[in-house]
Amino acid sequence: MVYQVEILREEHDEFTNFLAEKIRTFNNEHSSYHRESRQKGAVQPLHLIVTDDQQQWIGGITAEVYWGWLEIHKFWFCEEYRGKGLGKKLLAQAEGIAKDMGATKALLTTFEFQARTFYETQGYRVVGEIKDYPPGSSYYTMVKLLT
Repeated sequence: MVYQVEILREEHDEFTNFLAEKIRTFNNEHSSYHRESRQKGAVQPLHLIVTDDQQQWIGGITAEVYWGWLEIHKFWFCEEYRGKGLGKKLLAQAEGIAKDMGATKALLTTFEFQARTFYETQGYRVVGEIKDYPPGSSYYTMVKLLT
């Protein structure tokens, strides 16, 4: 078998898309869940957008619901709105909506310097930790059963 390796240290969208398609095809062949998630409407977006009295965005949540899971991608608030219970209410609202959409579990990731303690107080538990990522900190995967 003859091959060569080309090394690039810059973005290469065409190659990235090539690999993504090959992985997608492999996953579709070996996992009915992956195959089904490619169907239109299988992955359901969920956005909770919070605005102030001037209709300016002050925070919110972006997530998706699929495979019976709520996967939270982004969750943020302006500094002046933190520590007032708004995050707790919004997270509970997202979980409730996700349950109505068929989710029974929730998944998110957070860095040590972000919101691990907050999520733990809301019933999430750490199921994975990458230590020293970034150096001197940790990166966590957290889950919660939505009951």
